[in-house]
Amino acid sequence: MTDAQNIQKIEQVLEQLRPTIQMDGGDIEFVKYEQGVVFVRLQGACSTCPMSMHTLKLGVEQALKEHIPQIVEVIAVEE
Repeated sequence: MTDAQNIQKIEQVLEQLRPTIQMDGGDIEFVKYEQGVVFVRLQGACSTCPMSMHTLKLGVEQALKEHIPQIVEVIAVEE
C-alpha cells in the first residue's frame, strides 16, 4: 500500500476505536504517518490518564497492526 492508502486506513481504524475512547472522556487525533510509525495525539481524559499508554500500545497500536501490517509503532505526541 502507498502512504496515502495507509493514512486512509489508519483514519478508518481510529474512527472505529474513537467511540470506545470517548466513552471514558477522551479522544484520539491522527497527527502523521512516517516510515511505519503512526503519531497520534491523546485528548481529553486520555491526555492525563495513567493508563493511556496501556490503551495506546495494547489497544490502538495492536488494532492498527492487525489492519495494516506496515505499522511498526504508534507514538503519542504532546500538544
